[in-house]
Amino acid sequence: MDLVMKLPQNIWKTFTLLINMAKSLKLLISPSSKSITAGELVYTSQNSSSPEVMEEIGKAVAEGNLQKVIGIVKDEMQSKSKYTVKIAVTGDSGNGMSSFINALRLIGHDEEDSAPTGVVRTTQKPARYSSSHFPYVDLWDLPGLGATAQSVKSYLEEMQISTFDLIIIIASEQFSSNHVKLAEAMQRMRKRFYVVWTKLDRDLRTSTFPEPQLLQNIQKNIQENLQQAQVREPPVFLVSCFSPSLHDFPKLRETLQKDLTVIKHLDLLETLSHICEKNINDRVESIKRSIDADSLQRESEISDPDNMKEIQKVFQEIFGVDDESLRQVALKMGRPDTHFTSREFQEKLSNQQNDWTKWLYQSATQFVSKPYNFMKCCYHRHHSRHMQQKGILDETAGKAKAVLLEILKDSIPHP
Repeated sequence: MDLVMKLPQNIWKTFTLLINMAKSLKLLISPSSKSITAGELVYTSQNSSSPEVMEEIGKAVAEGNLQKVIGIVKDEMQSKSKYTVKIAVTGDSGNGMSSFINALRLIGHDEEDSAPTGVVRTTQKPARYSSSHFPYVDLWDLPGLGATAQSVKSYLEEMQISTFDLIIIIASEQFSSNHVKLAEAMQRMRKRFYVVWTKLDRDLRTSTFPEPQLLQNIQKNIQENLQQAQVREPPVFLVSCFSPSLHDFPKLRETLQKDLTVIKHLDLLETLSHICEKNINDRVESIKRSIDADSLQRESEISDPDNMKEIQKVFQEIFGVDDESLRQVALKMGRPDTHFTSREFQEKLSNQQNDWTKWLYQSATQFVSKPYNFMKCCYHRHHSRHMQQKGILDETAGKAKAVLLEILKDSIPHP
């Protein structure tokens, strides 16, 4: 190390910069690192797996038994395919929540199963509705907020908002402080939510502005109120409940259908993906501790710790991504037996690997070692071996994650 410190200052700075760049890239690209996603971006849903199922999947992943993972995940996805999504429709009293529910269901206000509407407050307690247009969906018409001195916090608790998968906030005439507070609460609770501006027909009829400018003004007002409260803008729709085929109603239905698929399947897939990733990462860290303690050879029954082909084979068997295991996984998924060993899959994997990190480390090493040949003094043989073993370990773990992700995606039932 003394020799390193004696390097000319400009060369030392360049060497340090290259190493730091490589380390930073490694954190971003390494297969074992978590994706950079703010916690608030992950939505909560009631459509989750039981602790027993999560534990069973985690155990299968930790054992490298990917075939068992396929069976568990497919059963879980099938069992959740008929999950009933709960949607809450809320807002200030008088904003037209009941009328919106009728329009969304494409039924008239006077039909037998329609939500009661009127100029006075008609919804006194939560009412559940269904629609043939949205199978396995419960639409809940909630009493409006603001008719009493009830706080937003107590309202959310009384209405049990945390039990809903999606919340639709209805507004008209103005985007009030109650609407903003509801939106803040939804973001804080990590709930999917929409803002729907109703009674657009009345606005168009009474406004002195041309229609394009009026629509822009309403959108801008909602955006500014949400931005002031630091609420990330949700999907916003401007509709008339008397014209359920005009304005933003078609776009609202299309967005809702997509989100229903996400809630039913992709939220569950994300949960299962996190379970798989965590168990792989835990196993990786455990093996790395063995590498640092020079106990990998004994614990994994490796004959030659310097034989990187043998190390790779052992790691592949640990994570269940050796060629024979991958062939069995592919066949169980109904894919060609060479699916996971094909050149196409390998090329896809290689694109995910840390090429930039490798290049930077090599550049840094060559830059200094050529004129000064100090690397031999700084790194012992066992350190170099550890680095190679950890590199192979990360690459193998990344491959296991890629295979598991395909297993999860493949498990989603097709309509």
